[in-house]
Amino acid sequence: MGMRVGYARVSTVGQRLDVQLDHLADCDRIYREKASASSTKNRPELKNALDFVREDDIFVVTKLDRLARSVVDLSNIIQLLEKKNVDLVVLDQGIDTTTIYGKLQFNILASIGEFERGLIAERSLEGRQKAKERGVVFGARPKLTPKDIQDLLKDYETPGCSKREIAEHYRISKSSVYRLYSENVQQCV
Repeated sequence: MGMRVGYARVSTVGQRLDVQLDHLADCDRIYREKASASSTKNRPELKNALDFVREDDIFVVTKLDRLARSVVDLSNIIQLLEKKNVDLVVLDQGIDTTTIYGKLQFNILASIGEFERGLIAERSLEGRQKAKERGVVFGARPKLTPKDIQDLLKDYETPGCSKREIAEHYRISKSSVYRLYSENVQQCV
């Protein structure tokens, strides 16, 4: 049997961890932090805890909202724990993947998360398509106007004008100078 690894989190500095820590008292190791649940990147102790847990460990939290900010976030954490063969226990919601019923709840939550991710991707694609129909152009704006490119081509063909100087003048890389020249010369041929 592995370790019981607890994780406790409060959102603001004024809140206290005492109640959660009392519930996690039987854990072998407890990670704690005072941080918003906005993303796992903003919760370094959660990342440390998830990195620490090993096969056959049990990851323990008092409530799901202390662990994840959304169903998608929860699903990502669940997948990580599953890959590491780590069980999850959520004390207040009675989720315990060390039991067959807990594994069922766990899989239902993962399925809901996957479904929600699919919906988000579908909505994003629809939104992008509608934006394209309205004429929205995605991607970075070109650094050079068509006139700038014509001037660059003239400079490129001017004897004594170095490619480094051209790149510095137009604030682009030297490889971009070569690429732009190559692309535009091929169009003219």
